[in-house]
Amino acid sequence: MATLKIKKGDTVKVIAGKDNGKEGKVLDVDRKKRRVLVEGVGMITKHAKPSAGNQNGGIINREAPIDLSNVMYVHKGKPTRIGFRFEKDKKVRFAKSTGDVID
Repeated sequence: MATLKIKKGDTVKVIAGKDNGKEGKVLDVDRKKRRVLVEGVGMITKHAKPSAGNQNGGIINREAPIDLSNVMYVHKGKPTRIGFRFEKDKKVRFAKSTGDVID
């Protein structure tokens, strides 16, 4: 399986779909299904039964996963593509627009 370019904690911008243009922090990455959960994006309503964690139950608003191809990494306030390169025998991500190392 190929290495994913988006990681948990990254700030991304949605580039396609009903939430086009919104920015948020990545909460979770599903590597197998290639989907990401972005804070405040793709909101759905769920009907929950009362349980130990949620005493009352009711209608809950939460994020739904969106496809990885519909988000773009935000570097210095602008969306950019991400590449990989080796620096000192270590594989690092870099922003293709500026060439800066991300991590």
